[in-house]
Amino acid sequence: QVQLVESGGGLVQAGGSLRLSCAASGRTLSINAMGWFRQAPGKEREFVSVINYRNGRTSYTDSVKGRFTLSRDNAKNTVYLQMNSLKPEDTAVYFCAADRTYLVGAGPQLPHEYDYWGQGTQVTVSS
Repeated sequence: QVQLVESGGGLVQAGGSLRLSCAASGRTLSINAMGWFRQAPGKEREFVSVINYRNGRTSYTDSVKGRFTLSRDNAKNTVYLQMNSLKPEDTAVYFCAADRTYLVGAGPQLPHEYDYWGQGTQVTVSS
């Protein structure tokens, strides 16, 4: 089993920045990729970004490219999502997820491909 704990959410004005963290514990050696998803009220959970735990490759959804950066600290079993130039449409609950099987590229982009999920952290961007 892998446990994931997100932190770093909060309220920020448009144009501001936040850094989300996701700390993994348990059977962390089984993790191949870690991703971030977000879910706004009344909407489906959507892919934000993913990083391959082995080779460091990353992938981003188009709406956050150039604004968000995903990085990892393998020694701490933690990934960081640096979010800059935040917009009101970035408001959502952000979830961290871990995958055990993805081997090629950065990582999966569909929720059902992930094996473990965190509890989520709220990000609110005011206009």
